[in-house]
Amino acid sequence: MRTALFTITAILMLSTIYMIFIWVPTEQNLGVSQRIFYFHVPLAWIGMVSIIVVGVASVAHLVSGNNKWDALAYSSAELGVIFATLILVTGAIWAKPVWGVWWSWDPKLTTTLILWFIYIGYLMVRAYSPSGSQGRRYASVVALLGAIDAPLIYLASIWWRTAHPDLNIGPLAESSLDSDMLLTFVVALIAFTLFYVYLLWERVRIRRVEDTLDEVYQYASVSN
Repeated sequence: MRTALFTITAILMLSTIYMIFIWVPTEQNLGVSQRIFYFHVPLAWIGMVSIIVVGVASVAHLVSGNNKWDALAYSSAELGVIFATLILVTGAIWAKPVWGVWWSWDPKLTTTLILWFIYIGYLMVRAYSPSGSQGRRYASVVALLGAIDAPLIYLASIWWRTAHPDLNIGPLAESSLDSDMLLTFVVALIAFTLFYVYLLWERVRIRRVEDTLDEVYQYASVSN
C-alpha cells in the first residue's frame, strides 16, 4: 500500500508540474504569475484539512486514550505547519504582482496567519508542557481552536469584503476557470492531497516508534 501510494503520488506530481509549466495556457490578465495558483490553492486546502485532522485526532485520543490518535494529531501538526508556511509564502509571491504589495491585512490572509500561529502554538505546547496526558490535553485545546479557524478561512471571502479571489474548491466555489485550467487545478489538488496522505502515513509510523522508544527509556529510568 505504501509503495503504491508513493508511486501514484510521484506520477501525479510529475504530471502536475508538466501541466502547470508546459501544458496549461497562460492566463491573459495575470500572465505567468497566475501559475502559482495551482500550488497555492492545493496548499491552502491541505493546510486547513491538516488542522481538522489534528483536532479530530486529539479529541479521539482524549476519549479513547489510544496513543495512535495522538501520533496522528502530532504528525499532522508537524506537516501542517510546513504547509501553512508555504501557503503564506506562495500567497505573498502571488500578491506582489497582483496587488502591488507582499502582504495586506485581508481577512483571508489574516485568518490564515492565525492558523500558522495555532500550528506553532500546538507544537510549542507539546514541546514545553508536562509530559503525559496533561500536556496532550493542553495541546488539544489549541488544536480545537485551529479546527474552528479552518472554516473561517474558507468563508472569509464570503463573509467579509476581501480582495482575495473567489473560492475555487468546495460547495461554495465560484470558479470561472476554463476547461484546461480546471483540469490542471483538479490534478494538482489530487496530487497534493495524496502527497499529504503519504507524508502523514510515514510520519505517523515514525512517531509511533518514537513513542515506543520513550516508553522504553522511561521504564529503564524507573528500573535504574
